[in-house]
This record gives sequence, structure tokens and C-alpha cells, in this order.
Amino acid sequence: MKHVMEALRKREAEEKLPVIRLEIDYELVTLHDAMLAEDEAQIRKSKNRLAELRKQLIEWSID
Repeated sequence: MKHVMEALRKREAEEKLPVIRLEIDYELVTLHDAMLAEDEAQIRKSKNRLAELRKQLIEWSID
């Protein structure tokens, strides 16, 4: 049973990691645009979202 659970977790990670990376890319573009526009509120929002995505990426990468 342990091997089945490990296999399922690995498969789930393989599906989630590319999605998280795409979200990070999108948020980096959003941050760049906010920086060019000097939109402080969006800069903070993007940085917070990037911090959350970073945590998710680390969590799903560790196996």
C-alpha cells in the first residue's frame, strides 16, 4: 500500500509542477508590468503570490 501511495503522490507532483511553473511565469510577467507602471499595490500582490507559488513548488518538488 505504501508503494501505491508513493506512486500516486509522484504522479500528482508530475501533473502539478508544470502548472505551478506556468503560474510563476505568468506572475513574473504581471510583476514586470506592475514595476513598469509603478503600481505599488500590484507589485505587492504579485510578490505575495510569487512567495506562495514558491512554497508550493518546493513542497511538490521534495520527494
